[in-house]
Amino acid sequence: MAKFVISRRKFLTSASLGVSGIILSGCDAFDSQLGVGDGLRSFLEGANGLTWRAQRLLAGDSLAPEFTEADIRQPQRPNGVTAPGDDVYKGLLANNFADWRLEVSGLVEKPLSLSREQLMNMPSRTQITRHDCVEGWSCIAKWTGTPLSLVLDQAVVKPQARYVMFHCLDTIDRSLSGDVKYYGSIDLIDARHPQTILAYGVNGKPLPVENGAPLRVRVERQIGYKMPKYLRKIELVDSFAAIGGGKGGYWEDNGYDWYGGI
Repeated sequence: MAKFVISRRKFLTSASLGVSGIILSGCDAFDSQLGVGDGLRSFLEGANGLTWRAQRLLAGDSLAPEFTEADIRQPQRPNGVTAPGDDVYKGLLANNFADWRLEVSGLVEKPLSLSREQLMNMPSRTQITRHDCVEGWSCIAKWTGTPLSLVLDQAVVKPQARYVMFHCLDTIDRSLSGDVKYYGSIDLIDARHPQTILAYGVNGKPLPVENGAPLRVRVERQIGYKMPKYLRKIELVDSFAAIGGGKGGYWEDNGYDWYGGI
């Protein structure tokens, strides 16, 4: 069974990243040179949807492979933004995040504002899993955090909610119209998966800044860009059409596959 799970993960990763890679490298060229970008983009977005449905069919409610401490050969490799330069973040860091709160809002009956201490006092889960990056590298680490499902249960999610939006503290893009903070989303199926946690620790130590302190998302059946760092707010929504470019996340708005499953 283990061999099947790993080979399936490799197959689905190749299929998902293959489609996304075509979108990233090809659509702009078709847009500018051939004038058929809209049609090609629609076709490839449909292929992404097919990939998502295939992954759902194959994966079901299965767990991502977990490893032993002997498999941890290096610290968790940082990537993307590794030291947010925003004044708000630097102020929170200077006080060891004592003033930081995780806001939970949107389509919930009981909006929440949770400190890191409150999250750490909730039941936790520790798991040793492999982080697969879209850049082609992977890294095994031990993560500790609060199951996202427990936070959702405490907030009491409304029936019409379909997605969990993550809003972060790190600036991913700067432009004349203002700074863009990182954002992403998953559906409620993955949000309630037992391996989806809000991680505050890695390899037996507090989560460091370079890996997303004070809190990051771990969605172990998905690729690395689906696991936002520097988390500040969770928003329950029925659609992400009005958020960013309407594709469900910063990288998705720039051509990546929304589901990003492995």
